[in-house]
Amino acid sequence: MTMTIPELRSSAKAIWESALEAARPARCIRDAVRRSPDGFVVCGSEVRVEGRLIVIGAGKAGASMAQAIEGLLGVRISEGLVITKYGHRLPTGKIQIVEAGHPVPDENGERAVGRLRGMLDGVSSRDVVLCLISGGGSALLPCPAPGVTLAEKRAVTSLLLGAGATIRELNAVRKHLSGLKGGQLAQWAAPARVVSLIISDVIGDPLDFIASGPTAPDTSTFPDALDVLEKYDLEAPAGVYRRLEAGARGEIPETPKEGDPVFARVGNYVIANNRLMVDASAHRARELGFNTIVLSSGIEGESGDIGRLFAAVGREISSSGNPIGAPACVLAAGETTVDVRGPGRGGRNLEMALAWALGMQGWNHPACFASIASDGTDGPTDAAGGLVDPTTCRRGRDSSLDAARHLRMNDSLPFLDAVGDAVRTGPTYTNLMDLQILLVG
Repeated sequence: MTMTIPELRSSAKAIWESALEAARPARCIRDAVRRSPDGFVVCGSEVRVEGRLIVIGAGKAGASMAQAIEGLLGVRISEGLVITKYGHRLPTGKIQIVEAGHPVPDENGERAVGRLRGMLDGVSSRDVVLCLISGGGSALLPCPAPGVTLAEKRAVTSLLLGAGATIRELNAVRKHLSGLKGGQLAQWAAPARVVSLIISDVIGDPLDFIASGPTAPDTSTFPDALDVLEKYDLEAPAGVYRRLEAGARGEIPETPKEGDPVFARVGNYVIANNRLMVDASAHRARELGFNTIVLSSGIEGESGDIGRLFAAVGREISSSGNPIGAPACVLAAGETTVDVRGPGRGGRNLEMALAWALGMQGWNHPACFASIASDGTDGPTDAAGGLVDPTTCRRGRDSSLDAARHLRMNDSLPFLDAVGDAVRTGPTYTNLMDLQILLVG
């Protein structure tokens, strides 16, 4: 089967649309939760609601999760509050939706956390607290620990993001600067029964790193958080260092760990992860006639390096038919990082796409590559990522743009916008990491 570049680009779009449809929180919740006479069943476990049912949560998928839970449990819900990113509100009834800052926390988030804590005051052992947790919850649940200000938390978050810290590193620090993260929300909700429905945006689904694990035992420590700051040689605010150093000396209690009695009545359920997207993508690609392989569902590393790797794979398929013959679809998912060197505008997916385009410029065989953020927002941009092909850099040169320079300056969005290869989906109301699609005709 011979396919042109426009046909490949159309196929890539169809594949990622299938992936996003599979990742819809409403669909994931319907698959995991059902109503029962005495409460509800989650992943096969019965949850009896003898008192109040309070719904709380945070994350980029928060509003859509809240909407789906209302549709299922409706009149059983006593009250609720869920915090989501600006522009991600959806209409709900009993559950209040509050918008706040992401990826850097802000005052709206801090005030919303105060309201959430007030909602949990006076809960009893007859009550059930249903937590809706998804990626982005770390920034959306700011609760500075004693001795740390919100401004200091904002500053260290920005420093770590700019240094290219991984989500595990970033959250190890955030958990130890917080009065809520790292299992501490479970302490707020005791003695009620706590049930957390979790949409994972972290490779391997570690419960304590998804949204900084507000209801999960913490595996990181104060010394771990200090090691992260030292690794990147960051000049963090003084209040941050004072708290972490005091914790490392044992002067401040650690976050609750495995075996802590507070988790005796807590159930954490991962109801979706990026494997859903990969499987849906592979199914759709095969329907479209592509020989399909999944490279990995745990891609990590520097975005530009991964983009160049995918370019090498594309050239190999075209020239030798390895590791799979054309028409070929190579899929991957995960979350990469960007070492910010310049003042430009871009994100990890945009940067990966532009690096692939540079690696394929001048290639005469039809191919395309897409890297898409499942939440619809790539880093600090309004784009979800990029869809590029071997003509991308030439089209840029026709407009007097230098792709290599834009990549060096972390300025991938203006370049891809100029050639029409930036992808904008708008808010998708979910968050399952990023998806990469390589098609070779």
